[in-house]
Amino acid sequence: MLRRPSVTRHLRSIRRALADIENAFASVAKRARKAERVAVRAARRTGRRAMTITPKRRAQLKLQGAYMGYMRQLSARKKAQVKAIKERRGFEAAIKAGRRLAGK
Repeated sequence: MLRRPSVTRHLRSIRRALADIENAFASVAKRARKAERVAVRAARRTGRRAMTITPKRRAQLKLQGAYMGYMRQLSARKKAQVKAIKERRGFEAAIKAGRRLAGK
């Protein structure tokens, strides 16, 4: 006749299984923390360099931003007119035309 394991043995095997699961989670957590530290260190090392913008370039960017701001508001036909003005006379004239055509 087969003998059944006692309740105590079942509980002991369940505790062992839970301890194994706990150890596995601890190991995964440890590896995850290490990977995070490595990623943070790598991100610090490969940070973007500081851009130095000359006053001349800053002025160009301001003009370009104003131009794009007005171009966004215009229809395709009006955009074509403003682009043609920009090609002939430059950004300042194009911005004035864009402002006028946008109704500002």
